[in-house]
Amino acid sequence: MDDMVQSVPANASSKPPLTIRLCEPRGFCAGVDRAIQIVVLALKKYGAPVYVRHEIVHNKYVVEGLKAMGAVFIEELHEIPAEHIDSPVVFSAHGVPKSVPRDAQARNLLYLDATCPLVSKVHKQAIRHHRLGRHVLLVGHAGHPEVIGTMGQLEDGAVTLIETEEDVANLKREEGQELGFVSQTTLSVDDTEAILKALMTRFPDVHAPAAESICYATTNRQDAVKEAAPGVDMFLIVGAPNSSNSMRLVEVATRFGAKDSMLVQGAADIDWSKVEGIATLGLSAGASAPEILVDEIINGFRDRFDVTLDLAITAKETENFPVMRALRDVELTRQDMAYFNGAA
Repeated sequence: MDDMVQSVPANASSKPPLTIRLCEPRGFCAGVDRAIQIVVLALKKYGAPVYVRHEIVHNKYVVEGLKAMGAVFIEELHEIPAEHIDSPVVFSAHGVPKSVPRDAQARNLLYLDATCPLVSKVHKQAIRHHRLGRHVLLVGHAGHPEVIGTMGQLEDGAVTLIETEEDVANLKREEGQELGFVSQTTLSVDDTEAILKALMTRFPDVHAPAAESICYATTNRQDAVKEAAPGVDMFLIVGAPNSSNSMRLVEVATRFGAKDSMLVQGAADIDWSKVEGIATLGLSAGASAPEILVDEIINGFRDRFDVTLDLAITAKETENFPVMRALRDVELTRQDMAYFNGAA
């Protein structure tokens, strides 16, 4: 009987094989990285507390990490106690209405605006349309902080929000009125294309912005997911439920060939029963999700599967947005950002 026993190679794995198609680019974009750096640098320069109006970016892990460092998150400026009136307040990467810095000035607050430069560009495009006498159409999602901030660049009634092709069909234009459009930066490229096609079909004379509104990072992350999605059994997107760009990635994954897709905030959110028996996993992260969360998920799969990484690379990002002059005299070390990127 003994001669019937087959030997097993020493390097053979008892774990089932799994190919992870790992998207690149993924995770932090230049605007998110800049916003987090601003809070960290403000804490180093001014000490705690540093107040942050709204979530600096839409990611619980990032917010909790900054809280641990001494950041205090508020929704409105009146929440800053009188005894901390000299503490700085940071505006989130999503942008704010013009009324917010005016309020800060009226309260004699030191404020640092961490609005993503690409969001600021959309603000300027909307303002330019208005100055040229055009009614501004904003393609975006109601209630999103970026939309609130963009609409708040102009007086009430100057901007109309367009969420769907049906909104385009129902849009009423005053006689002789010129129209100009801008878009929320984090939308699905494909969904926006359909809405803009409907808009330009109905109003051929509508004025486009001087430059593309949807940001490079949104486009790049969606392109990588499109590349990786065909034939994938499950596609995981690391991000937050209130992150528009992350939610769009979940939609893009299934639209372009993944059998299923799911948003997770970290490894603890994974329902491992849903990934039993899969052969190929897609993995990416929204623009506000730190790389350390991606690493934790990969390690979680390595505990359960014999993992092979397959990179889906569609672009190389080199963009870097510097912080404001007020913080450039403070040194930022790898250790300062270790909580977010895992660097020692």
